[in-house]
Amino acid sequence: MSATPDVKPAPVPRVLSLIAPMTQLNTPYPSTAYLSGFLRSRGIDAVQEDLALALALDLLCASGLGAVHDEVMAQAGPQGARTQAFCAEFERYRSTIDATVAFLQGRDATLAHRICSRRFLPEGPRFETLEVYVDPDGGDPMAWAFGTLGVQDRARHLATLYLNDIADVLREAIDPRFEFVRYAESLAQSQATFDPLAQALAAPPNLIDRLLQRLTLAVIDRHAPTLVLVSVPFPGAVYAAFRIAQTIKAQHPQIALALGGGFVNTELRKLSDPRVFDHFDFVTLDAGERPLLALLEHLQGRRSRSRLVRCFVRDGGQVRYVNLAEPEVPFAEVGTPTWDGLPLDRYLSLLDMLNPMHRLWSDGRWNKLTVALGCYWKKCSFCDVGLDYISRYDAASAETLVDRIETIVAETGQTGFHFVDEAAPPKSLKALAAELQRRQLSISWWGNVRFEKSFNPALCQQLADSGCIAISGGLEVASDRLLTLMNKGVSVEQVARVTKGFSDAGILVHAYLMYGFPTQTVQDTVDALEYVRQLFAQGCIQSGFFHRFACTVHSPVGMQPERFGVTLQPLPDGGFAKNDVAFIDPTGVDHDALGAGLKKAIYNYMHGIGLDQDVRSWFDLAVPKPRVPRNRIALALAGKA
Repeated sequence: MSATPDVKPAPVPRVLSLIAPMTQLNTPYPSTAYLSGFLRSRGIDAVQEDLALALALDLLCASGLGAVHDEVMAQAGPQGARTQAFCAEFERYRSTIDATVAFLQGRDATLAHRICSRRFLPEGPRFETLEVYVDPDGGDPMAWAFGTLGVQDRARHLATLYLNDIADVLREAIDPRFEFVRYAESLAQSQATFDPLAQALAAPPNLIDRLLQRLTLAVIDRHAPTLVLVSVPFPGAVYAAFRIAQTIKAQHPQIALALGGGFVNTELRKLSDPRVFDHFDFVTLDAGERPLLALLEHLQGRRSRSRLVRCFVRDGGQVRYVNLAEPEVPFAEVGTPTWDGLPLDRYLSLLDMLNPMHRLWSDGRWNKLTVALGCYWKKCSFCDVGLDYISRYDAASAETLVDRIETIVAETGQTGFHFVDEAAPPKSLKALAAELQRRQLSISWWGNVRFEKSFNPALCQQLADSGCIAISGGLEVASDRLLTLMNKGVSVEQVARVTKGFSDAGILVHAYLMYGFPTQTVQDTVDALEYVRQLFAQGCIQSGFFHRFACTVHSPVGMQPERFGVTLQPLPDGGFAKNDVAFIDPTGVDHDALGAGLKKAIYNYMHGIGLDQDVRSWFDLAVPKPRVPRNRIALALAGKA
């Protein structure tokens, strides 16, 4: 395969950053805002577009549903049950979709009354989930779940079920890989070989592909960029990112294309498949500021290709990694993110789950900002502690952060902030809260922390007074033995006291939970669930989610498996994504069999259901009795544990 030629120098670069489908529909993924703000701070012409939202809105409109219906009717063979139901009610779907989307965008609040009547929207299989809500007094289960004043919330939940029904039809009739998030995730997640993605890209485009192609070309015509940056944070954005690049390469081969983002930074560090460069000219690793400055100088003819920074290129048919050592751009100098160019009034506030904490991820338009780069702890044995986004800790002053907050509020008119740190440092949050209070700046904010003892009740109250509404943090496995093995630096009792301090201050708490960690036994899992039950029952946490442990090559478990009693399996052959690594755990526990019970329990706990039940009742298989006393957390909160 021939080498990718150097792109013709462009004297005045114009950079277009794209959000690839699918990320989330309620707020823009922040990577393009970060990059655009940084580039503009350096005097570079930078624009951005959210193709994830644009694609969703092109599908979720009367003409989009009409195109879906036409596509279905033109297909030979039997239709699936969901598609049949959609076709039978098609006129109702087409007549209600535009108004429903406007309601979810906050442009037509009065429609909530008609949606709540349960006679406005067609109701497909997704509405069967409403049966989970049972009024203990025998009344209207929806009224019990939402309360008598929750008309807007009730309507948003019903409208979200309606959109999920449409997504099911798209998946059944148009593209089995479709999701509003995690689109075609299986083509990229833990795929050592590029073959599945290459085959999908070579296939004739379906309706969704054609819509994305049209949107891509329209964006290129609108902005006429010399460089297009496509950021892929998750495996579920990779397929669409490559479709975007494929479209641009076919119609505008003179435009340079660069790929980066969280997926690249973790999965493609050993990239060697040259076919990736049929679509992208450059693939960059880690924080994008320094590689991007070097790349722009290269495209202007001011820097040779051999002096790029953290960048994969193709030379002579082979992939080559170029990394000229240059100092990073300090976090204090990366500029303020900008959302200029993104249609902030068109994002959809969805309500998948009624839990007040859990809903924050899909409900509301949040300005995403970072308190500090990297992680100040960077010791957890399951985490990619050796990678730049974890290992390079760099904080800015509280004054700088609040300056950025004021600039963003002035630009967007929105005062909600989601701090997306790996773990925001207590010291930085305390200083941030003090500065917000000093300037009398009213915002609402939430973010991720470690549940460490620095978060005493006084600090929790100060954070609440500064606008903190919610906190998420990793409890992982509620077992002191496993927490020590994980090097979390916390105990279950400490987590209980810290989370109760947040809750008592009126701050919602979400716990990230984990199962399947090396040497975790069935008894450990049952005991952990008992701890979690008690944390919910005592009002320490309001939300949680169980993740299946995955061993990665960049984590301490992946680098030193013998310390954790496991044996790694060889990585599969291939030159594409290499991050997750299989391992043999001598305990032989079938963690997947336990996972269903854990997730069922946590779902019910988040709705206040089953908090007095024996935790064994959630499992479909026989499990041992918990060894944890049923009052262990209560004793810890009382200082008696």
